[in-house]
Amino acid sequence: MGKLDGRVAVITGAGRGQGRSHAVTLAAAGADIIAIDLCADIETNEYGLATEDDLDETRRLVEKEDRRCLTAIADVREPGQLRTAIREGVDELGGLHIVVANAGICPLGDVARKAFLDAVDVDLVGVINTVSAAFPYLSSGASIIATGSAAALMKGSGIDVLGPGGFAYGHSKRAVAQYVHDLALTLAPESIRVNCIHPTNCNTDMLHSGPMYKTFRPDLETPTRDDVVDAFATIQPMPVPWVEPEQVSKAVLYLASDDAEFVTGMQMKIDAGTALAHTNPYSLR
Repeated sequence: MGKLDGRVAVITGAGRGQGRSHAVTLAAAGADIIAIDLCADIETNEYGLATEDDLDETRRLVEKEDRRCLTAIADVREPGQLRTAIREGVDELGGLHIVVANAGICPLGDVARKAFLDAVDVDLVGVINTVSAAFPYLSSGASIIATGSAAALMKGSGIDVLGPGGFAYGHSKRAVAQYVHDLALTLAPESIRVNCIHPTNCNTDMLHSGPMYKTFRPDLETPTRDDVVDAFATIQPMPVPWVEPEQVSKAVLYLASDDAEFVTGMQMKIDAGTALAHTNPYSLR
């Protein structure tokens, strides 16, 4: 028996990275999956996003766990696309119990000012759109989980360091944290739980990208993976440059399951101590 037997989870940004890891982890625990991804690039985001082949691979890995997986290409910035994808998934799989609003971009560096709008539209509005599209199918015992970031709990760098897109990333993740807090309070009487996970550097394509490397090693013209490992490690007090997606997925599984039956409004850090080192602990909820 799995912890999530008989349940259905919708996951955005499921084509690769944390989203794929969450899909496979929840499937291994017994959940059927509605896997959603844009499967296209965004012009101001200067690293490639997941492809249709990536999303197909997520489906293959979920089905390898002997669970059903319905995939949908949809843009979290477009509420109508999300409503259609989730409705079709619910019709096919028979219900909805878990929402993982995970899709995100981080358009760092010297990019157009429109990157601020693009990052907010995906990282903040996309979370709100996902929850809104899923909410009509949720009932008592459901779990909503949003992907934040350790950046939400830190005193962030300004636009001069991160560029308009990176500045918007921090803005969005802080707003997601507040949204989760207030939504958890609102939905508590219905016994629908709402929580936020805040990873530090995570070993995904977002982290391993030219713009991210350049942000951490501005002294180099074209830094490589080897060049940035030590710089990445300076963020976390624990001696690691990043955490793995699977380590974040363990927290998602906990929050999705009955083990967290009375856990709501949590800002769960999977950050190797990052927030401890970079914030005033008395300012955190």
